[in-house]
Amino acid sequence: MNEKKILYFDCISGISGDMTIGALLDLGIDKNFLIKELKKLDITGYDISIKKGQKNSITGTDFKVILENNHRHTHHHNHNSSNHTHSHHNQEHNHNNHSNSKENNHDQNKSDSANHVHRNLNNIKNLINKSKLNNNVKNLSKSIFKKIAMSEAKIHDKPISEVHFHEVGAIDSIIDIVGTAICIDYLNVDKIYFSPLHVGTGFVNSAHGKIPVPAPATLDILKNVPVFSTGIRSELVTPTGAAIAKTLADDFIYNKNFKISKIGYGIGDKDLDITNMLRVYTAKKKSSNNELILLETNIDDMNPEIYSYLIPKLLKNKALDVYTTNIMMKKNRPAIKLSILTKNNNQKKIENILFAETTTLGIRKTKLTRKILKRKKIKFESSYGTVTLKIAYKNDKILKFSPEYEECKKIAHNTDTSLQKIYKNIIREGNDFLKNKN
Repeated sequence: MNEKKILYFDCISGISGDMTIGALLDLGIDKNFLIKELKKLDITGYDISIKKGQKNSITGTDFKVILENNHRHTHHHNHNSSNHTHSHHNQEHNHNNHSNSKENNHDQNKSDSANHVHRNLNNIKNLINKSKLNNNVKNLSKSIFKKIAMSEAKIHDKPISEVHFHEVGAIDSIIDIVGTAICIDYLNVDKIYFSPLHVGTGFVNSAHGKIPVPAPATLDILKNVPVFSTGIRSELVTPTGAAIAKTLADDFIYNKNFKISKIGYGIGDKDLDITNMLRVYTAKKKSSNNELILLETNIDDMNPEIYSYLIPKLLKNKALDVYTTNIMMKKNRPAIKLSILTKNNNQKKIENILFAETTTLGIRKTKLTRKILKRKKIKFESSYGTVTLKIAYKNDKILKFSPEYEECKKIAHNTDTSLQKIYKNIIREGNDFLKNKN
């Protein structure tokens, strides 16, 4: 039995990039470490404000990116939805949370337009790749940015290479996303879980008029993510926040079946009917090799030859056991029930294989516990050469053993002897060997 370190995001008031960093800093990450790491990016034109504050008498950390010309980045938590303008992710959407209209209006004078440099996804990837950040931070940052760019490209019906991030929007997005990756790498947890995401409702202003909340890009990112709304007319989840959650989450759960170690709060600027904060926990959860997941699916429309390819692939990808059962389904259709036993942390990999390699449309999941005998393998010199014995113990006494099948099969082929005889002789010799060993 060992303990896994858990990071849990309690998205009671949605999620954005700045609230994420604020909450993670509030857990105790050294702010000077974060600032030092961010300086490894070749990017200027901003400053960072990190300070303690309160929301509804709850103390947390307020993280802000301060842009040049006093364009204060406060993400989506510093204005009302009725006058909310954006330039956060690209010039087509103009969906960033800077309320200064000078940054949102592409019909400004030439001097302003000249300052509107753009970066596409490849530009940002190159910026990250050229930095001295470690590879974990680089890869996580690029994954989050890619999710945003893919959704923006889909919403605007453009190739991903044509999605451009406005210079001002790109600076705060880069800091929020890379800063989050730095904090996550620093914490070095085993699992990351999120609560279902609290999304707002209503409309916000954009360059193309009023758009619904959640914003189209945000909603696209949140496909297959559990969300809920209490009817609050405000944007609670930004595209950056959605991409962070979608990329980091091992799962979205309400169940907090763990022991909480530390709690951090990231402060938002909005005054809502609920506390405008993102809450995170570090926690510990006992894990055991005896906790398993049984994945099952009934298949009646697949070429049975596929199983000879599928089963070895599942076993190669750390399935502990794979077996099939002949069943009869509705309308008396013969079918196969495919059952896979695996560890909890391998569940997603097995699910991905089943959806990709079979015709199934759904998978049943059952949590199991098991009791196993202590086991080990030892080698001994038999009359056929070196052979492995698989031995099971109970109360430190040998209860049973068996020869390694593949080795016995190879001996049978090489000696032109029946496999049954090989087994019988090795078991006899193995018994003598183990008696002498004891």
